[in-house]
Amino acid sequence: MTTSTDLFSVEGKTVLITGGTRGIGYMLAEGFLRRGARVYISSRKVEACESAAAQLAPLGEVTAVACDVGRPQDCEALIEEITARESALHVLINNAGATWGAPLDDFPGSAWDKVLTVNVKAPFMLAQLARPLLEKAAAEGDPARILNIGSIDGLVVPSFENYSYSSAKAGAHHLTRHLASALSPSILVNAIAPGAFPTKMLAKALEEKGDELREATAVGRIGDPDDIVGAAIYLSSRASSFVTGAVLPVDGGLSTTVGAAI
Repeated sequence: MTTSTDLFSVEGKTVLITGGTRGIGYMLAEGFLRRGARVYISSRKVEACESAAAQLAPLGEVTAVACDVGRPQDCEALIEEITARESALHVLINNAGATWGAPLDDFPGSAWDKVLTVNVKAPFMLAQLARPLLEKAAAEGDPARILNIGSIDGLVVPSFENYSYSSAKAGAHHLTRHLASALSPSILVNAIAPGAFPTKMLAKALEEKGDELREATAVGRIGDPDDIVGAAIYLSSRASSFVTGAVLPVDGGLSTTVGAAI
């Protein structure tokens, strides 16, 4: 039987995290580095990449690559860059996301194009492009992993008018299941559906409804970095080698005990 230390280890694994320069992506990058993984992060802006890499460098080996995942050619360039540097990729974390909010009558068609492209199309393309590297990383008893960052807005109806975002995250959850079926057993595909975390994307919601959200959760608080990192480490380690196609809510019970998202 594997020891508990080895069971949850990601030491020595190579991990790619899109949208890794801020918010949940940055939390994940820091968490994996602290546990001995080699981490690649991407972001649309070169300056954000350079800044995040400089901040994370004292924790371990981190490389930042500028990439707009909403552009297919950028997705191709990102995987080409990693292929040039690495012989294998153990974990792909599709974290980069886009959102849009507007009243129903004013919601533009362009909001669907942008949000669905970033939140659904890009994770599919990156899984497709990275598959050869992931296959090379797969080991007996410890397959390669794809981890999609969804949202509880894709599990239950949110109170905000973010129609394309909630639909896209629901799509990302089902894409997770479909890819899990297609890529097993060498690549396991799972998703995390976060609730309220202190990120730039959620800053306005926390400012307007922070107390309400805290009271609504079964645990009485919003998420912190350890919450999301713990879930991601589990889904990237030997501990989850019998789990694929799952969507794990990490929301303090907001979607499972209350029934209304943020």
